[in-house]
Amino acid sequence: MSKVLYNTKYLQLKSTPSKSGSEWVYAHRPNATDVVVILPETEDEVLFLIEERPPLQAENHGKYSIAVPAGLVGDERMGESIETALKAELKEEAGLEAECINIVANNVASSAGCVSETVTLAIAKIRNKNTVFNPVDDGGVIVDRIWVKKSNIRNWLKQRENEGYILTAQTLAVLFYLGEKI
Repeated sequence: MSKVLYNTKYLQLKSTPSKSGSEWVYAHRPNATDVVVILPETEDEVLFLIEERPPLQAENHGKYSIAVPAGLVGDERMGESIETALKAELKEEAGLEAECINIVANNVASSAGCVSETVTLAIAKIRNKNTVFNPVDDGGVIVDRIWVKKSNIRNWLKQRENEGYILTAQTLAVLFYLGEKI
């Protein structure tokens, strides 16, 4: 049985007994049931990525992070399904509408030793790179939106890493499901 050590509106610090008898402390999102991560890809194999300013930047770990649209399931829309959250995050963060969305993995541990959340990874097929909706910047968190050719993604990511950018594990995880072509 876990206990709440500290509570905010969107994040809790909790502890639970470990097998050794000590307390294991972790973060928990009390009003979200999952996290969705979605990689938009066009018919001509161009990928959509975003640059954001995460807490890592606040701790001087890097310039910005390279990420894909992502968000919490059920944090703003009670009872929200994963499929609805995928469409909403694609609309909100990218301004895009998908022709189809393929879930490639679910119940992926975000950081199993630190947080209780799980992640659903998806790839969205986008017919048109033009925004259909007006995307949001999440209060200044998203600083840029970028299209990168799938055939150049490894080189582009390596270049960004060399420039001091942080590559998010969620982005690398969803890129894994694109296959051996990258």
